Amino acid sequence: MLDIKYVRNNIDEVKNSLENRKNDTKILEELIKLDEKRREIMNIVQDYRAERNNNTKNVADLKKQGKNEEAQKIIDDGKKISEKIKELDNELKKIDEEYSLKLLYIPNIPANDVKVGKDENDNIELRKWGEPKKINFEPKAHWDIGPDLNMMDFDRASKLSGSRFTILKSQIAKLSRALTNFMLDTHTKNGYTEIMPPHLVTRETITGTGQLPKFEDDLYHTDADDLFLIPTAEVTLVGMHKDDILTLDEMPAKYCAYTPCYRREAGSYGRDVRGMIRQHQFDKVELVWHVHPEESEKAHEQLTKDAENILQLLELPYRVISLCTGDLGFSAVKTYDIEVWLPSYQNYKEISSCSNTKDFQARRANIRFRDKDNKLKYLHTLNGSGLAVGRTLVAVLENYQMEDGRIKIPEVLKPYMNGLEYIG
Repeated sequence: MLDIKYVRNNIDEVKNSLENRKNDTKILEELIKLDEKRREIMNIVQDYRAERNNNTKNVADLKKQGKNEEAQKIIDDGKKISEKIKELDNELKKIDEEYSLKLLYIPNIPANDVKVGKDENDNIELRKWGEPKKINFEPKAHWDIGPDLNMMDFDRASKLSGSRFTILKSQIAKLSRALTNFMLDTHTKNGYTEIMPPHLVTRETITGTGQLPKFEDDLYHTDADDLFLIPTAEVTLVGMHKDDILTLDEMPAKYCAYTPCYRREAGSYGRDVRGMIRQHQFDKVELVWHVHPEESEKAHEQLTKDAENILQLLELPYRVISLCTGDLGFSAVKTYDIEVWLPSYQNYKEISSCSNTKDFQARRANIRFRDKDNKLKYLHTLNGSGLAVGRTLVAVLENYQMEDGRIKIPEVLKPYMNGLEYIG
């Protein structure tokens, strides 16, 4: 979340940020009014308490002088003051609850170099890697490739769970597992610590990364325990340091984790409903950094390169784009999306989103460090997919398909497939 002192002193900037993100500014106006009311009451309470403390001293002096009647009158007035303080404290408690909730709805402020734009059409392409392979036959989409090989079943998955689920079988299931292991092995060799986190987390944990309270409709929730299925391992990899104070020697803390991810996608109805592009349950290898504030911009570039490295090793063409303000995620100040080439779309599709949230999540989760002067400060957090396993599987199936229906195994995956050269 944003520092309320910063919001208070930079109202125009925060309002402009909300407008550039296509968010309603009404909540900012409500927050500022509550903040003013809150500070007004706090000042009154402070004055009352000072008066009460002064009265206590006067009572003691009057009793020493034998002026008991005057002392009693001050005592009676003090009781009235205490009642007023109690009433104001109760009012302040209610205001604090509403105030704190509204502050959680204010998104992060985009970095200065993020383009102001309406939507994905205003994003900026930064670079491309590789050329789409020339396919000398009519390429199939993955939703045809898998079923034709009898290794991908959407109908039975729908029978089990409804729409937007997939069953993988046989060699394609093994290929998915191979991709996961390959990603984890690559990242751990590059300095990441592998984590195997829980898939269910508390409301407090998932609030820390910004999914709550604004995006609760997109989450799967267990009413009995008030637990949430994670939409991404970012939630756990950031949340595992909640309320921690890291030392300078512990930073950067770099984590990777493979988990299934669960999203209702309540706001995405009708988008990419065919195949495995947009699922309610999908596998992902997530990357998260906890870093010193002075290092977060540099770390953002490196985290993105680490995600790109997976695609380069798989020899899959991709491009990197910088998201504009209107397409930026709630917690991010800056995001690079990596998009892989898919022959079925004759276009690039997102396979990773790499974001710098600066101290936004650290404030919500109370993650701090001690600087060289032993002062407590909020660190910066970054996250990115390294990569989305299902979409990487789709990219391999479509880009490595052969005219006879078989799928060629990428060279780096052969050791994970027991030397298998082809699927099918």
